[in-house]
Amino acid sequence: MNFLKALFGGKTEDSEEEKKHQEEKDFEVLKYDGVRAMKMGNLSHAIRCFQHALDRQEDLEIRDYLSQAFMMGGELLQAYEQLQKMAEKAPENQRILIRMANVAYMMENYQAMGDACEKALLIDDTNAEVHYLYSQACKGQGDSTNAVAMLTKAIGLNAEYGDAYLLRGEIYLKEDALTEADEDAQWLLEHVAENEDVLLLKARIEAKRDNADEAIVYYSKVIDVNPFCLAAYQERAVVLRQLGKIAEAEADEQQVQELAVASGEPQNADEKEAETLQQKIENKYRANNPYGF
Repeated sequence: MNFLKALFGGKTEDSEEEKKHQEEKDFEVLKYDGVRAMKMGNLSHAIRCFQHALDRQEDLEIRDYLSQAFMMGGELLQAYEQLQKMAEKAPENQRILIRMANVAYMMENYQAMGDACEKALLIDDTNAEVHYLYSQACKGQGDSTNAVAMLTKAIGLNAEYGDAYLLRGEIYLKEDALTEADEDAQWLLEHVAENEDVLLLKARIEAKRDNADEAIVYYSKVIDVNPFCLAAYQERAVVLRQLGKIAEAEADEQQVQELAVASGEPQNADEKEAETLQQKIENKYRANNPYGF
């Protein structure tokens, strides 16, 4: 009986099973080789491994790794496209949509960011992080009113959401709503000790209020926390000149030039801040896992 089975098709069946087993083995090898390469920083090899694995079999975990590898290599559009495919396969996974929003933020595509946030809110509108991200999308599109509204919702859902207080305070400052900005700054000063961004917000509020002495106090605190903060030196120099303290202002201006040359960074404070913020967001969400829950 076994002889007849082998003679009339058993061998073919075995070869198909062996082929399937080999394909599964190859898939696992490509997966783990890709993960190892990504951890070692060999992104081009990691991407090839993940793409070959997906050619053999659709797998959300592999596609997630591929999106991370693209992000780490600065190929944000490709990362976003992978996340879109993941969202199509897992439409109820809010973490994927949050990742999409963050990648869109890094691409400065605030429309796509807002769209991802809207879809995420349809899944769970009690997630404070999504409201915060939506506020960033609104801010990026010049909609300060809705940005503040979203931040207020985020704070309502999480009363300890420091980033939301900070961003709302910065928007209030830009809109010259100094009383509201200072309320957020005061909350932050009470809850976040020695934070560069918080101290810089407070310094700018006092500078806009023409409280020069108080502004200098807080700019100096920023520099105590971070002696390499170009914005603090630049802006403190302006205030010092207003007070007629020319020598001190010139010392700050000289410090700005020296720091800029040493670091190879732009001397313009706004350019530096935008660059630093993008780096912080990118580093945070490269490691984000949409299957964390």
